[in-house]
Amino acid sequence: MNKITRIGLDIAKNIFVLHAVNEHGKLVKRQTLDRSKVLAFFAQTEPCLVGIESCASSQHWAREIAKLGHNVKLMNPKFVVPYRKSGKNDANDAEAICEALGRPTMRFVPVKSVEQQAVCALHTSRQFLVVQRTALINHCRGLLTEFGIVMPVGADKVRRLLAERLHHEADTVPSLLHTLMQDHLLDLARVEERIETIDKQLAQWAKHNQQALTLQQMRGIGMITATAFASGVCDATLFKNGRQFAAWLGLVPRQYSSGGKNKLGSITKAGDPYLRTMLTQGARSIVFHSKDKNDNFSLWIQRLIARVGMNKTVIAVAAKQARIMWAIMAKNIEYQPQRICSPLVA
Repeated sequence: MNKITRIGLDIAKNIFVLHAVNEHGKLVKRQTLDRSKVLAFFAQTEPCLVGIESCASSQHWAREIAKLGHNVKLMNPKFVVPYRKSGKNDANDAEAICEALGRPTMRFVPVKSVEQQAVCALHTSRQFLVVQRTALINHCRGLLTEFGIVMPVGADKVRRLLAERLHHEADTVPSLLHTLMQDHLLDLARVEERIETIDKQLAQWAKHNQQALTLQQMRGIGMITATAFASGVCDATLFKNGRQFAAWLGLVPRQYSSGGKNKLGSITKAGDPYLRTMLTQGARSIVFHSKDKNDNFSLWIQRLIARVGMNKTVIAVAAKQARIMWAIMAKNIEYQPQRICSPLVA
């Protein structure tokens, strides 16, 4: 009766709290552990079901505990909150995780491999550097505006024209500002060099990943987007169909229905915002370049623009792209462009 069958583990930086129950849901053990003693505890515990909230370091602990023979499940924190009975503290969080873990309809977050986690880290760092580059360019543009120098839009134009303007207007630009801008140009070059290095690493990884290679055959999907999905989507077979995958990305309408009256709003924007952004940017490129094409997909896009407008069309294209990506990743099939918006379904 005291055999542990389910454990809810609330993780933190140094202090971990677990709530363990038996097959009848009765409390067997509630314990606070130091970080260094977590793996030792699970090594001495018979294999059971372990639940952890999906948060910082949860992927690492899921992999390490799974190596000891346990079945580890990660859960979105918003699905755990309703099971917390009273005030928020570590013990109540662990109990809520354990309770949510036992629900038969609970949805879980897949555990990434070390390789997938490393590729995701590259994407996170690249995104951070892109934000830094944009901030630096805007900073330079704002400073120069105060001296009557207006720079055009675009990172390439700013980098090229900034050096030219500083050279040709060296007599009119104060020496202090000239030195400052030269330093910023060096900073910008360093940031762009680091972005280029990460791009080369991602491209090298993509050459040896079949999913990334196949995804790059799609319209509007480049190397960055392909590697982001190949590493960010652990197991596409967890989704029953392409619509579930699109919903996971937040590309379906938000519902507010009651009394038999269905009301649909804007997209839910659930899931990973980085993956959704990459997909919608690619979709916007597809829509923009479809006006001069006459294939079935482009003709479908043109009819959709005439009916619902540009922005809704972009989301519709992104959702369609998501369904195609799910089919490629879940069924391990090749990209078949002739099947997109064929005359039978156009």
